[in-house]
Amino acid sequence: MDHYDPLLAPDPADWLAVEEGQRITLVVDYHEGARVKLPNHRVHAAIHVIVENQIAMGEELPVRRVLDRLQNEGLDRHDAIHAIGSVLAEHLSDLLSTGTRRGDANEAYWAGLGRLTAHGWRRTR
Repeated sequence: MDHYDPLLAPDPADWLAVEEGQRITLVVDYHEGARVKLPNHRVHAAIHVIVENQIAMGEELPVRRVLDRLQNEGLDRHDAIHAIGSVLAEHLSDLLSTGTRRGDANEAYWAGLGRLTAHGWRRTR
């Protein structure tokens, strides 16, 4: 895999076969090439990579279904990744500020994805 375009779904097996650091570099290269202004390209790319990894895992996680739903609600694939990434970033921030929890630490993330809508995400941008 030699390039990344968030508007086009990478083949899951090809994506997961690429070393994690290279995935981040591919995402950074895309955003820099598109001249997207970001406070931190690497942090932004890391969130993209996590979401793409979760999508590539298929039905094992709900993320692929959420991506499909958001696209059906009118978001393009890149915006849908950003919407999911916003829920992920909030979840990670909560985990870091409150420490470890009992039970499934991802339960709140899955619930947040369940509440996520294209309309709601557009409203908060």
